[in-house]
Amino acid sequence: MAPVMGRAAERLRQTWHTLMEGAPPEPPEDEPSEIVNARTIDLVLRVGELLLASGESTERVNEAMLGIAVAYELPRCEVQVSFTSLLVSAHPGGGALPVTGARAIRRRTPAYWRLTALHQLVQDASIGMLEQEEALERLNEIKRGRAPYPPWLLVVSFGLISASAAILVGGGPLIALTAFVSTMLGDRAAAALARRGMAEFFQLLVASAIAATAAVTVVALGNPGEASSVVTGAILALLPGRPLVASIQDGITGDLVSAGARLLEVFFIIAAIVAGLGMVVYVAVRLNVDVSVDHLPQAPALFAPIPILAAAAVSLAFAVSLAAPRKVLFAAAVGGALIWTMYVVLRSWNVTPVLGSAIAAIIIGLLASMLARRRHAPVLPYVVPSIAPLLPGTLLYRGLVELNTGDPQEGMLSLIGALSVALALGAGVNLGGELVRAFQRVGFGGSGRWARPAARRTRGY
Repeated sequence: MAPVMGRAAERLRQTWHTLMEGAPPEPPEDEPSEIVNARTIDLVLRVGELLLASGESTERVNEAMLGIAVAYELPRCEVQVSFTSLLVSAHPGGGALPVTGARAIRRRTPAYWRLTALHQLVQDASIGMLEQEEALERLNEIKRGRAPYPPWLLVVSFGLISASAAILVGGGPLIALTAFVSTMLGDRAAAALARRGMAEFFQLLVASAIAATAAVTVVALGNPGEASSVVTGAILALLPGRPLVASIQDGITGDLVSAGARLLEVFFIIAAIVAGLGMVVYVAVRLNVDVSVDHLPQAPALFAPIPILAAAAVSLAFAVSLAAPRKVLFAAAVGGALIWTMYVVLRSWNVTPVLGSAIAAIIIGLLASMLARRRHAPVLPYVVPSIAPLLPGTLLYRGLVELNTGDPQEGMLSLIGALSVALALGAGVNLGGELVRAFQRVGFGGSGRWARPAARRTRGY
C-alpha cells in the first residue's frame, strides 16, 4: 500500500509543480515525449484566424489547420473551430501535459483574394514545398497584403451592384443612376456610423432606409413603376449572400454551433434591412404616398440580352466588392449570366421560384466546384458572386409593402417566400459542391470523400 501512496504523492507533486511554474513534468524514461513547437501552434492558429475572418466555412478552416499541423509534425493535434474562436491542442505523450493555444476572431472582413492565397499556402505546406519559417514569412506577407483593387473601387462596387440589379428588374438608365446614388449615400452613411462605433445592425438599417427613401421619392414624383427597381437594386447590394452560403454549408457538414451563429448573423442582417425599409414604407403610406404592389416587377419569362448582361454585371460587381482575385472575375460574370438564364428557362416552364432557384443554384454549385478544384482554389469566390442575381430583393420589398398597405397575410407569405428562396440558393450551391466531393479521391487539406467522419450514418441519433 505504501508504494502506491508514494507514487500517487509523486504524481501530485509533479502536477502542482507544473501548475505553479508552467514546466511539464518529466516523462518516464521508457516513454519519451515528442517535442511540441510553439511556433507551429502559432502558425496553425494564425492560418485558421485569417481563413475564418476572410469568410471561409468552418469545415474548410478545420481542414486547413489540421493540414498545417500534420505538415509540420504537431503531435496528436486536435483542432476546434467555432464562429468566433479557435483552439489547438497538441499532446506530446509520455505523460506530459497537452500544449494548447486559442485565438478569438474579433473582426471578420470578407477578402477572397486573401482566402485564395491562404489556400495556396496550405496546399504548398501540405505537400512539403514550404519550410516552417518560409510559411510564417509568407503568412505575414498575406496578412500585410492589399486587395487587388483600389479602395475607391471597392466602395463604388456596392453602387454598381445596385445599378445593375435595378436594370435587371426592368429599370432604365435614370433609375439605375438613382439606385447607384442612393446605395452610395447609404454606404457612406453606414461607414460614418461605423467610425463612431455604432453597431452594424443600425448601419444596415440606415443604409436600407436611405434606399427606401429614394424609392418613395420616385413614387412621389409620379413614377411608381420605377420605384421598386430602385429599392430592389439597393436591397440586393445589402443582402447577406456570403454568410448565407457559409451558414448552410456549416449546417450540412455537421458544424451546428457555427451554422447557428452564422444563421443568426444572417437573420440580424435581414432584420436590419427589413426594419429600415419598413419604417420608410410605413411613413410613406401614412403620408398618402401611392406605395402599392401593383407596379412591382415580375419574374421574366423570356430571354432578353439586357437582363442577362445585367445579371453578369451584378455578379461581377459582387465579386469586386468581396475583393475576389482578378482571375475569378470572368468566371463570376459568366456564372451570374448562367444562373439567371437557367432561372428564366425554369420559370417559363412554370417551375416555382423556390424550386427554380434551387435547381439553378445546384448546377452553378456543381460547375463552380469543378472549376475551383481544377484551379486548386477555394470555391466560395466562384459561387457566392454567381448567386447574387437571384437573391430575393423584390420579394422582401413586396412583403413589406403588403404588410403596410393592409394585407398582412400576403405580406408574411412574401417574406417567407423570400427566406425560402435564399435558403434554396444556399442549399443548392452546397449540394453542387457535395456532388463533386463525393467523387473526388483527394482534396485540399485532406478534404476528399473519406475525410469527413461526421458524414457516417447516425440514423438520427
